Amino acid sequence: MTRFYPVETSVLHSPAWFVPFDEFAQRPRAAGVGTELDRFDPDANVWVPQDTPAIRTPSAAIAYPELGRRRSPGARPERFRVRFSAIGLTPLYPADGEDFDAAVAGVEFVAAPYDDTTPPAVDSAPRVVRLLPSVAFRYAPGVRTVYGVVLDAATRAPIVNALVEARGVTGRDGIAWQERTLTDAAGVFRLALRWEGEPVAGPPPVQVFHLTATERPGRTGAVDVRLPTGRDVRHVIEIAEQ
Repeated sequence: MTRFYPVETSVLHSPAWFVPFDEFAQRPRAAGVGTELDRFDPDANVWVPQDTPAIRTPSAAIAYPELGRRRSPGARPERFRVRFSAIGLTPLYPADGEDFDAAVAGVEFVAAPYDDTTPPAVDSAPRVVRLLPSVAFRYAPGVRTVYGVVLDAATRAPIVNALVEARGVTGRDGIAWQERTLTDAAGVFRLALRWEGEPVAGPPPVQVFHLTATERPGRTGAVDVRLPTGRDVRHVIEIAEQ
């Protein structure tokens, strides 16, 4: 479970609270994170940009206070989404607790109507939004990375916004680790591998890392990367129906 600072929700009501979390640095991040709010228009079946400003709390949370406050009788809940941005980082949608889907373009929530006499029907809880290193992320000198592309196995078309990850366990103390990133508009990824892989006796001795790529549930692919021999190799992950 991700740890984050307490969120101040007692002063203002917001139908959603978000905690941007820098997954590479393993800490909440408030500075340099931008947001865009959209409202869903069910009649036109489109998302409409909104100019409602967000607020940032001292504990790095982002909220939209009083969104949903309407005095008109018979007001109905409205559907919104928030899109996040940060230099060198890519937001992982949806927020924690839901299956990944590359087609999702924001974190959705519903704003229930309320007024001075009728409180909101549903209480909101903080949601963690993870920010993953992008292809343009500036890694510190010495951080080991591998790169490649994610393709559709049938059409050979690049898969945009695919989730690429590696997992393992440290050999010395048995601590689980994971590294994750998202592909860019050309299906390209660059993934940090700061931890140790599965050792394979040489010559020469290598470490094996199992990389997986996900477009959505049931659409995945995988490739094994051997280091140090495969560090400068363009790795191709093909995604197909499972």
